[in-house]
Amino acid sequence: MGILLLAIGFGLGYAFGNGIAGLVIALAIWAIMNLVAYFQGDSILLGISGAIKVGPDDHPRLYNVVEEMKIAAGLPKMPDVYIIDDPALNAFSTGRDQNKASVAITSGLLEKLNRDELEGVIGHEVGHIKNRDVLLMSLCSVLLGTIVILAWYGSRALIFTGGGRRSSRGGGQGQIIILAVAIILMILAPIMAQLIYFAISRKREYLADASSALYTRYPEGLASALEKLGAATGELKSANQATAPMYIVNPFRPQGRSISDLTATHPPLAERIRILRAMAGASYADYDTAYQQVHKGGAKGIMPATALAGAGAVGLRAAGPESTTRVPEPSRVERAREVGDLLWQKSGYKFIDCECGTRLKVPSNIGRATIKCPHCGRTHNV
Repeated sequence: MGILLLAIGFGLGYAFGNGIAGLVIALAIWAIMNLVAYFQGDSILLGISGAIKVGPDDHPRLYNVVEEMKIAAGLPKMPDVYIIDDPALNAFSTGRDQNKASVAITSGLLEKLNRDELEGVIGHEVGHIKNRDVLLMSLCSVLLGTIVILAWYGSRALIFTGGGRRSSRGGGQGQIIILAVAIILMILAPIMAQLIYFAISRKREYLADASSALYTRYPEGLASALEKLGAATGELKSANQATAPMYIVNPFRPQGRSISDLTATHPPLAERIRILRAMAGASYADYDTAYQQVHKGGAKGIMPATALAGAGAVGLRAAGPESTTRVPEPSRVERAREVGDLLWQKSGYKFIDCECGTRLKVPSNIGRATIKCPHCGRTHNV
């Protein structure tokens, strides 16, 4: 991607009279965008997603799961926890390093997953933070964005000016060839860069799945969660093509795509599930072995050598809570009510519990001192 950026910058500069100047301008645009992404990228992504920050008192179950995964991964700081008010099933992590990271999960996913499944998803996202995938994908997305910007403006400038100053020096076949090559580069470079971006995203998803299995010691939790995500049909409203690789599954629900499809942002869900369920243990080595079993025919492993170097034996645990001190697992209805009440509160609503059993949700700007229960008629002070 870096070579593509340099080629586009030099090509544009050469077409307009100075290749080195074009190279400097391309690097300057990339540097500015990189600084913005490094220092404000997480805030921008969370803002686009409409994510709402929650604390330990807002949703204890979710916060406790994130804290468990943080300890299992050995992160130095607890990631910030966010909820996205969207019925679609998805999650992502962001932040430039392990000391400044966030995990965001949609309300739909929080309602439909039990604790084991939720641990699997959070373990996957914490794995992205631990493995520095968030920073890697941020750098790649900035490179991709810079290439697209240069290509878009450069191609139009070349077309409307007839090839810049060089074409005005007398023209000739040489200048026509240079113009043609520059225009072809403008068209192909963004496509090639995006394919590289998606390929990086696909490979890092395998590592995050393996990390989740290691942290939870229960690969079935993530496998079951991925099944539910695959069965869902809703698309995440706030997602776009640039942010799609950041999510645990593709938010656009492409149908019939395989890992050989270069335009896929994620490996096929069915394949990821088969690998997780083929694991004999919870280590990176076990995941690598399971990957090779699923990809028969002498397929090479997918785990980085640095991960396998320190991979010792890690046994699997049984389903359900490891500690008897945990609160009972809430039902799906209770989870939906729990998430719904939290979102109402974060939107500024006040709850009033009536003696008849009705819970009144009162907006902060109601403009009245009292309100009546619609069921029993009792009057309550706001």
